[in-house]
Amino acid sequence: MDLPKFLAQSPAFFDTTYAEQFASNWTNMNKNKGTFLTSQAQPDSDEFILLDGCLVGQISDKNGKEVCVGFYVGPCVVTPNIARTRGGMSLISIMATTDVNLVRINAGLLSHLMLSSEPIRTWANDVLRETLSQKVDREWCLTALGGAERLRWFRKSYPGYEGIFTHSMIASFLGITPVTFSRLRTSDRSL
Repeated sequence: MDLPKFLAQSPAFFDTTYAEQFASNWTNMNKNKGTFLTSQAQPDSDEFILLDGCLVGQISDKNGKEVCVGFYVGPCVVTPNIARTRGGMSLISIMATTDVNLVRINAGLLSHLMLSSEPIRTWANDVLRETLSQKVDREWCLTALGGAERLRWFRKSYPGYEGIFTHSMIASFLGITPVTFSRLRTSDRSL
């Protein structure tokens, strides 16, 4: 998908001219499967929109154990910089699980554009609101639901993702072991 068309889907850009003008501030980039868009504890000052492909967000502990914290299937906005960085450093690593086509903009430039344009400000606030809502939904899932209910929640919230991402990533995202994930999938098929 091209960027102006993606942006024009937002009600904030009631006039496609706004979407086209806003799109002109973004820079195209491509990443190959297995490469990182951001790396945990490294400088990160950009905002990203994934136009095509798939990304996964992960956090590693001090022993190198990775926990999946997000999935992205294009076209979509990647978690905003303010929600994935502290002091200009990335809190998460975002890796391409397929070859990807993205666009990027400096977070400071986006903030400046938000101040000068109501449609851009509305769009960015809508993106942030949606991101926070998704994070709260996942926190609720991890806290309130058992394994089988987590799998049902995932399937409803992320339809088709079981065929896109590895089951070990999905198990990590759901806070269960890969073995438990496999058992839940098997028992779900037998019902």
